[in-house]
Amino acid sequence: MREWSQKLRADGRSIGCVPTMGALHEGHLSLIRASARECDETIVTIFINPIQFGPNEDLTTYPRDEGSDLELAMGAGATAAYCPSVETMYQSDSSVYVVEEKLSKYLCGLSRPTHFRGVLTVVLKLFNATVPDRAYFGLKDYQQMLLMNRMVRDLDIPVEIIALPVIREPDGLAMSSRNRHLTKEQRKDAICLKNALDAATEAFQNGERTPRELEWIARTIIEQAGSARIDYISCCDAEDLSTLAKIDRPALLALAVYFRDTRLIDNTVLSPEKEGQ
Repeated sequence: MREWSQKLRADGRSIGCVPTMGALHEGHLSLIRASARECDETIVTIFINPIQFGPNEDLTTYPRDEGSDLELAMGAGATAAYCPSVETMYQSDSSVYVVEEKLSKYLCGLSRPTHFRGVLTVVLKLFNATVPDRAYFGLKDYQQMLLMNRMVRDLDIPVEIIALPVIREPDGLAMSSRNRHLTKEQRKDAICLKNALDAATEAFQNGERTPRELEWIARTIIEQAGSARIDYISCCDAEDLSTLAKIDRPALLALAVYFRDTRLIDNTVLSPEKEGQ
């Protein structure tokens, strides 16, 4: 993979990378299309990364369909796919990881303490293999996007991180590979995530600036869904994820909710208008 990419770079070709764990959906395809528009070559990586799953998480049941993924990726404009094995990616005695010590302490990092260590480690390895100029990520994983920017900044990695909007189903549910695990009842309940974000956003637009009040509005809606179990609801600083007493700068309202065994996340950014506008 690296030899092929380095030859492209030597020939003056720009490379975009779209890291995925497979089970591709329209959200992934939007990233691939963006890369295909902006770069000469687009590499999609497909690798279910074991070290970002914690104990009792859904590694064994994570959806897998490589044949369909490859067809979808190429149809969206990918030049190549990199689909390494676990044995290729990790030595049996691997002991070096990428660890971020600020942004990863919030939100998903609280309930999944080793998750981002696994994510950053695998993405750095994928960057080393594909040698891209740009890498494309969706804003559904907002915290992940912040961590990617921090990693390339702090480790001087010559990759530009491109973040693109959340892609949603017609009823508003954020697209996710895990959505296919939902039962009919859970799928109906899951729309509470978007409803909760919309209700909090409306309150914010009507002048509410207290983060705890917006969290309560979102919680009230989600708790009405019978199969929902809240992991977290947090309204925090959109740049560093720290706690806010009042929304006087861009804030992130982020949700993580279980529907039985399926954990879904969603978010929106709340930006107060500048004075005089």
